[in-house]
Amino acid sequence: MSSSSRAVVSLAIVASALGATPAASAAPRAGRDFRAGQVVVRYAPGLGADGRSRLQHTAAVASAHRPVPAPRTRVLRIRDGESVRTKAAELARRPGVLSATPNWIARASFVPDDPGRRAVPGGWALSQWNFLAGVAGVNAPGAWDNLIAAGRPGGAGVTVAVVDTGVAYRDYKRFKRSPDLTRRLRRGYDFVDNDRYPLDHNGHGTHVASTIAETTGNGIALTGLAYGATIMPVRVLNRLGEGDSAAISSGIRFAAKRGAKVINLSFEFASTVRSREIPDILSALRYARRKGALVVGASGNASARAVAYPARASDVLSVGAITEHGCQADYSNGGSSLDLTAPGGGADAAITGDPNCRPDDDPGRDIVQLTFTGSVRHFGLPTDYEGTSMAAPHVSATAALVVASGVIGADPSPAALERRLKATADDLGPAGRDSRYGVGKVDAARATAPVVVAPAPTPVPTPAVTPAPVG
Repeated sequence: MSSSSRAVVSLAIVASALGATPAASAAPRAGRDFRAGQVVVRYAPGLGADGRSRLQHTAAVASAHRPVPAPRTRVLRIRDGESVRTKAAELARRPGVLSATPNWIARASFVPDDPGRRAVPGGWALSQWNFLAGVAGVNAPGAWDNLIAAGRPGGAGVTVAVVDTGVAYRDYKRFKRSPDLTRRLRRGYDFVDNDRYPLDHNGHGTHVASTIAETTGNGIALTGLAYGATIMPVRVLNRLGEGDSAAISSGIRFAAKRGAKVINLSFEFASTVRSREIPDILSALRYARRKGALVVGASGNASARAVAYPARASDVLSVGAITEHGCQADYSNGGSSLDLTAPGGGADAAITGDPNCRPDDDPGRDIVQLTFTGSVRHFGLPTDYEGTSMAAPHVSATAALVVASGVIGADPSPAALERRLKATADDLGPAGRDSRYGVGKVDAARATAPVVVAPAPTPVPTPAVTPAPVG
């Protein structure tokens, strides 16, 4: 598709950032990184059974836990309460010992077999540049490994509300369920038709939900970032991708009241809409915050120098878009209230001095996910979805993974989640926070790694009533 015909997905509807310091790696932990109470010892040649027995006795080792089918190697069990690393260092200094180390744990890296367009196992990686490691991707494989190690694969147990055009989550009348969305769902609601069936009439909401939680490792289509999370579909936008503030505020309150930990808003008001004109939505966002839900919003697709509402609200984590090259997308709104960026696809903005920006080159690829094409009964992998609508669900999914990982507690507050996501982001553009990239690109692997994040400084309020100039 030529750059002139590419359609930026901008569901423009009618009608404070917390700083953080870089993360520091945590020390290896017994039981997670190495076997508790075990030391692997390699003995020197010539040290017989009697010598090994005497060494174990004088070193106060509880027992030989098990032999290893390698020359002169034993796994020793140390006494309860002793430090594995300290005992290993002590044993390593003794005559007749070649080495003594903790019994380190390795884990298989999760490599999904989803075939993508090429219909070959693992072919997802050929289309989903946005999930890979690198300057533009969010490093999904690293995050997947972290969550498997934590015993919560794919963010299992966390509910993400997709407040959008609906989701193709079930077969009903003329609607078909997406073949790669499981039945891992919380009951939602349709605030457009006012019924219990928030089915997608547009395709946008299903695309967003697929980025968050498309089934992964099942040999079908593509992958979702938080593939173990539960989706709550909430329909507030109609077939044309339009919705009003009454429906939207109702949808936000519904999701928060019914236990969504993360709420994704992949839509925007026109840049002329001011805060005083949407008090019902701002009130709903405050309610969601009080209920413990992190609300993630798309910054907008008007190339403006200010984030659009609702993402501009202080109770929303705002997300701009970057391209496959790691440059700000030419359509993405920025400004002082921009928090993070994530892959959105499309063409690079013309930014002098940014080595990642090549606006004269062909645009990078868009964001590919399974959704319906042509009708609500036929599904495919369209290549014309780009926008901050596509960027926001990367952050929502990462937030769900952080919650499930337990790295900042079992039930972190929205503020704690924000700090974590910002503290582990990859800085882009000028050093530090800036108006094009916020604090940087979300990094799912770093956000879910067992690291300690320093406390953030006091929040600095941002103006909420200045109209967004269109750039």
